[in-house]
Amino acid sequence: MRTLARREMLLRTGQVGAGIALSAQLGPLLAAPRSHRFKIGACDWSLGRMATPACFELAKEIGLDGVQISLGSASDDMKLRRPEVQQQFKEAALASGIEIASLAIGELNNIPYKNDPRTEAWVSDSVEVMQAFGVRVVLLAFFGKGDLAGDKEGTDEVVRRLKKVAPKAEKAGVILGLESWLSAEDTVRIMDRAGSPAVKMYYDVCNSTDRGYDIGKEIRWLGKKNLCEFHMKENGFLLGQGKIDFKRVRDAIEDIGYTGWMQIEGAVPPGANLREACAANYKYLRSLFPG
Repeated sequence: MRTLARREMLLRTGQVGAGIALSAQLGPLLAAPRSHRFKIGACDWSLGRMATPACFELAKEIGLDGVQISLGSASDDMKLRRPEVQQQFKEAALASGIEIASLAIGELNNIPYKNDPRTEAWVSDSVEVMQAFGVRVVLLAFFGKGDLAGDKEGTDEVVRRLKKVAPKAEKAGVILGLESWLSAEDTVRIMDRAGSPAVKMYYDVCNSTDRGYDIGKEIRWLGKKNLCEFHMKENGFLLGQGKIDFKRVRDAIEDIGYTGWMQIEGAVPPGANLREACAANYKYLRSLFPG
C-alpha cells in the first residue's frame, strides 16, 4: 500500500508540474471578453494581495475578469469603508481594466458575527461599500471561531442580526452571502428565518465536498434564486486535478440557469508558482465555462 501511495503521489506531482509548465509556455493570458455569461475572478487573498490595489495588476496578467476584494481586517478597521481607500481601488481597477467582482469579510472567521458587537457595523457598512463599487455581493464567512455548526445560540444571534440589516441590503439591491460548513438545507433554514431575499448562500464546492455533501444535488436543490456566487476551490491541487468533479459542477450550474461570477480560491499546489497556478486554474475553468 505504501508503494501504491508513493506512485500516486509521484503521478500527481507530475500532473501538477505539467499543468504549470504548460501555463508558463502560454505566458500571460489575454484579458477575458466582458461578454461572457460566466465571469471568472479570484479572491484577493488567493492572489497573495489581500485588500491591496496591487491585486488588479496580477489579475490582469493572469487574464481574470475580476477580483473578490476583502473589506479589510480588524487591524486596519475594515479600511475599504473609507472613501479615500475606495478611490484607490477604483483607480487601480480602472487602470487595469479588471472589475471589482464582489466583497468578502473573511475576518468574521476570527471575530465572529455571532457574538462580537463590532461585526454588526462591518456588515452594515459593507452595504455602502458595495454601492460605492457597484457590486452586488458580500461574502460573510462562518468558519473558525465563527463556525455555526451545532451552535444554536450563535445561529439565533446571526439570524437576529441578519433580520436587522437585511432591509438595508434589500433597499440597496445587494446580497449578504452566507458561506459556512453548513449544508444547503441548514443554510436555507437560516435564510428563511432571516426572511429576506437579500440573504443567500455563497456556495464553495470544496468546503461542501469536504463535509460530504452531494454538491451536484445541493446546487440543483438550491437553484439560482438561493445562490449568489461560487468559490471554485481545491486544497493542494490545481483545479481539475484534485477531488472535485468540476464537470459535474458545471452541469449542475447549467441546469439551474446560473450566470454570473465564480471566484477561484486556493488551488495552488505546495511549492507552485502562484501566478502560473492561477493562470492554469483560469484556463481550466474557462474551458468548462466558455460563454
